[in-house]
Amino acid sequence: MAVNINTVYQTVLYVLNKEQRGYITPAEFNSLAAQVQDEIFQSYFPDGNQVNRLNQNNSQNDTEFFNIFKDISYKLYPFEKEASFTYNVANSGWIYAGAGTVFKLGDITSTYTNNPTYNSITQLASKSDYNKIIRSKLTAPTKQYPLCFTTTTTTPVAPATINQLLLKVSPQPDSLSINCLFKPSQPSWSFTVGTLGQYLYDSSNSVDFELDIAEQTDIVINILKYCGIIIRDPQIIQAAAQEAQQVEMNEKS
Repeated sequence: MAVNINTVYQTVLYVLNKEQRGYITPAEFNSLAAQVQDEIFQSYFPDGNQVNRLNQNNSQNDTEFFNIFKDISYKLYPFEKEASFTYNVANSGWIYAGAGTVFKLGDITSTYTNNPTYNSITQLASKSDYNKIIRSKLTAPTKQYPLCFTTTTTTPVAPATINQLLLKVSPQPDSLSINCLFKPSQPSWSFTVGTLGQYLYDSSNSVDFELDIAEQTDIVINILKYCGIIIRDPQIIQAAAQEAQQVEMNEKS
């Protein structure tokens, strides 16, 4: 379940206004919301790696609903999707042209439809290793054991250009699908202006946080921390930082 952006914004405003410490505009809030969501999303990976070491030492709690590694994995499930890549003749490679931004690549499957048909897991290598491997007759990739590397290409999208992930695969498959991890969509608190000039929440054009509902407290705390920087109030920064530290200690202890 996603975190409602209006609930977070109203909570942040309530905390700030309770002590008459200032006001955060919707534009400022949206910038902070995007920053905090990205920070929390990025934290899953080092946290998961740390907890995984506990699994290897058999010191992790594996009781249902109390397995931290399982909880972190659960929070990433909504961002994990199998994406079909399209061959781009101009760049002699495969690009993802669908919605969303690819963050990490998982299993890469190259499909060859000529008899016999292969659905082959494709090894991802660096460009330098790729160039060395394909030059050797002993290690050259085959339809059963294809090889690929990643690079980027620019695509014109008015009024500018965007960078897109590009995969080079050898031998050339007939289709390519990849289990990808996508970045969460950028949250946005949208509004209309009331008769008194006040901001009125516009739910139809707003974008909620895509993080799990369990992250609502962390989102509020971390946004408040940045709010303290914007309005130059060290007490807010200190209080939010202490609360964030306590939450983290409780989660990892």
